[in-house]
Amino acid sequence: MPVITLLEGTDSRKPVKIWTDEVSPQALEQMRKVASLPFIHKHVAGMPDIHLGKGATIGSVIATTEAIIPAAVGVDIGCGMNAVQLSLKASDLPDSLLAIRHDIEKVIPLGAGGQHKEAQLAGDSSVARGLQRILEKHPDIVHRGNRDKFVRQMGSLGSGNHFIELCLDEQDNVWIMLHSGSRGIGNQIGQYFIHLARKDMERQQIHLPDRDLGYLKEGSDHFDDYVEAVVWAQNYALLNREHMMNSILNVLHQHLKPFTVINEAINCHHNFVEQELHDGQQVWVTRKGAIRARKNELGIIPGSMGARSYIIRGRGNPEAFCSCAHGAGRSMSRTAAKKAFSVRDLEDQTQGIECRKDKGVLDEIPAAYKNIDKVMSLQNDLVEVVCTLRQIVNVKG
Repeated sequence: MPVITLLEGTDSRKPVKIWTDEVSPQALEQMRKVASLPFIHKHVAGMPDIHLGKGATIGSVIATTEAIIPAAVGVDIGCGMNAVQLSLKASDLPDSLLAIRHDIEKVIPLGAGGQHKEAQLAGDSSVARGLQRILEKHPDIVHRGNRDKFVRQMGSLGSGNHFIELCLDEQDNVWIMLHSGSRGIGNQIGQYFIHLARKDMERQQIHLPDRDLGYLKEGSDHFDDYVEAVVWAQNYALLNREHMMNSILNVLHQHLKPFTVINEAINCHHNFVEQELHDGQQVWVTRKGAIRARKNELGIIPGSMGARSYIIRGRGNPEAFCSCAHGAGRSMSRTAAKKAFSVRDLEDQTQGIECRKDKGVLDEIPAAYKNIDKVMSLQNDLVEVVCTLRQIVNVKG
């Protein structure tokens, strides 16, 4: 499906291309504001799951020359997905999956402040040394009392829409899929540099359409430090997911017959920035709630906790800067979902899935999300489907 919503460019604004016509006025206005910044490359792209975000729209792809907007990268730096296929079939699983879910919940800390009791990283590891170098220049990123928290949060899920799932594909093969990011340390790095960018704008008397669109220019005081910090957080997020994957595999080995991981593990960030070549030019590409989908590159697009998910292969569409949607995308705020639905609604919408069915996860009810099948139909020029997954176990943060 080609671009559906197009906001024409003007003398002061680049065009906006969106792969859906279901865009709220607030999200459209956010896209217009981003497109008005002087360093936008070519146009701003919006994915089919686009919805309102803080600073920049979730589901947006922003290519920039010689500048990065920290708030567009966001505070859940490196948030993304991992998936592996196992040498197991549905028939190899027990009739009840409750014990498996409970044991996963025991070994992986859940919730906003979730962390292990003991350090999961050595204090002299390359990860710890990398953060130490960053903190030597910017000690205020982390409060001194929380300096060691990141070594205990390694291998923890977080809250909100972060999840762990066991899934089955069309041939009843068993998959593990999980969604998480850089936890508290990534949040602190993001908040810190968003604040620095805002202060830089004030000091230079640069007037922005939104104060959260403060940016760091190449060669400025904090640009290289931010790139170093955000790359560190993206790598931490990747390690965090790998650590959890190993913990989940250990749980399954205790409950199931011997098995192996088959095919390659799929890893993809959807809140990140990296330098890429587009239109013959090196640019910084920020994907906020979008994944990279270069030609033949594998990725993961999850639905809600009651809908199917997809393993995809990118088509490398240049109009989308080789990107695609990162999921279904919310159609309703968390507050609105809690008001609109009951626990009974949650039970009805998650029938056949071993998961929590209580008011604590009511804001994640499937009806609060867009229809994942429609999202997929809108981006068949961005990706092709490799296989379709349906979840049978869901663990929420």
